[in-house]
Amino acid sequence: MCSHVPMPGQSGHFALPDSLAHTPISSHPFPHWMLENVLEPAACEALLEWNPGEAAIAGDVGGRRETRNAFRVFVDPPARARDARLDRMARQLDSEVMRRTFETVCKSPLEEAALRLELCLDTDGFWLEPHTDIGAKKLTLLISLSTGEEAGQWGTDLMTPQGESVARASGVFNSAVLFIPSDKTWHGFVQRPIRGTRRTLIVNFVDKNWRAVHELAFGPRMARS
Repeated sequence: MCSHVPMPGQSGHFALPDSLAHTPISSHPFPHWMLENVLEPAACEALLEWNPGEAAIAGDVGGRRETRNAFRVFVDPPARARDARLDRMARQLDSEVMRRTFETVCKSPLEEAALRLELCLDTDGFWLEPHTDIGAKKLTLLISLSTGEEAGQWGTDLMTPQGESVARASGVFNSAVLFIPSDKTWHGFVQRPIRGTRRTLIVNFVDKNWRAVHELAFGPRMARS
């Protein structure tokens, strides 16, 4: 288990706004940022402890997460109410400081965008076809939370439209890849052995066209006080 795995009782520091502001952009095969130590240790601990049941663990999804919509797991209001660590994480990611940093660095306006947090649990047989996230998603941040000797190899593949992996994000614990969806942001997961569980937190900001409002951490942005 790598040194980034949290130990009980650690509170840590939310360093993402500052670290993103000082992270150089990579251009190949599309603009993206590779990040380390994204979440506070307490948030990582909460996400590692969360066991939503066997039904939430995905094997071969036919290349699309939508095939298992009924079993997907979100940091929604009930999850936030249940675990103060998840609530704190969501509030940090949704904070005005974080939003301003995303907007300044990534040049993506988020004023009317709402936060969506999905915890994904994948196992052997899992793969994702190339897709771009264009549409209602205004920002995508994929945080690796897998543990084990091989977990560093389970990062997201940055692809060609044909599905060729031309770059691969790190799967190291609490590292992440960030990008602003466009018609060039092809990504997925080339099938390879997963011995254990591949755990990922998908962070999206979505616009008012997002209909599955039950998935949102705080509900639609414009409906909030």
